[in-house]
Amino acid sequence: MTTKVLLDTDIGSDIDDAVCLAYLLAQPECELLGITTVTGAAAERAMLASALCRVAGREVPIFPGAEVPLLVPQRQIKPPQGAALSKWDHKTDFPRGEAVEFLRRTIRAHPGEVVLLTIGPLTNIGLLFGADPEIPSLLKGLVMMCGVFTNRLAGAGPVEWNALCDPHATQMVYRSVAPVHRSVGLDVTCRVRMDAGQVRARFQTDLLRPVLDFAEVWFQQGSEITFHDPLAAATIFDDQICAFKRGTVEVELASERVRGMTFWKAEAEGRHEVALEVDPERFFEHYFSVFQ
Repeated sequence: MTTKVLLDTDIGSDIDDAVCLAYLLAQPECELLGITTVTGAAAERAMLASALCRVAGREVPIFPGAEVPLLVPQRQIKPPQGAALSKWDHKTDFPRGEAVEFLRRTIRAHPGEVVLLTIGPLTNIGLLFGADPEIPSLLKGLVMMCGVFTNRLAGAGPVEWNALCDPHATQMVYRSVAPVHRSVGLDVTCRVRMDAGQVRARFQTDLLRPVLDFAEVWFQQGSEITFHDPLAAATIFDDQICAFKRGTVEVELASERVRGMTFWKAEAEGRHEVALEVDPERFFEHYFSVFQ
């Protein structure tokens, strides 16, 4: 049995998007129906996704999506990892202006079967849910790397990056009614890290080598990878990696200083499942097992 997945990503900024996409392409239980990209230079981000798909030998539909947030200024203008694109074969021509319609059409073609995985700012998904309000109810599940829910991280600021980059879209998505809203937040994902030396040693399979090239760009500004997005993806296929609890989520919009902050309240009947704990050892064993 496989799970149908649609991926919405800002691949090319933080390295974890590429780490996540490689996992989905290698995961035998994942039927990846398509990829949409979001935020600045969406077509270049689509090229990065295409490079990984070609190494995997997969023809996955890729659609560049919204390049600007709904109401706030753009924080991600270019994908730095595009500097490594010349090393890898990739598509350069993509349909433009069709990402939201592609998502809508695909979900409607498979009612109750698709897990929508979002690992970037939620602009595309806010536009999708606004254009077709029935879409959330047609999903099998909605899994997001987004938010901070159990504690505020010292030195990390009060607002998680994906929520910060388009807070109004974030609110639209959290207010939608989906069968399962599952959020894996920064407070949990920051517990799954790997330093550059470990990454260089372990990213040696065919599909992880282009990711390592992209990571070398990332390592110019940092010495480790935090597996934010891969952790969210892995929870689709192993329900024991994270412990979740139901509740409600509200998104702050009134205060410009903390716009995009997520507030979670435990409620047994709440429609949001929020990750509270993670088993890092189980995660890493699961992640690398798909590349063997």
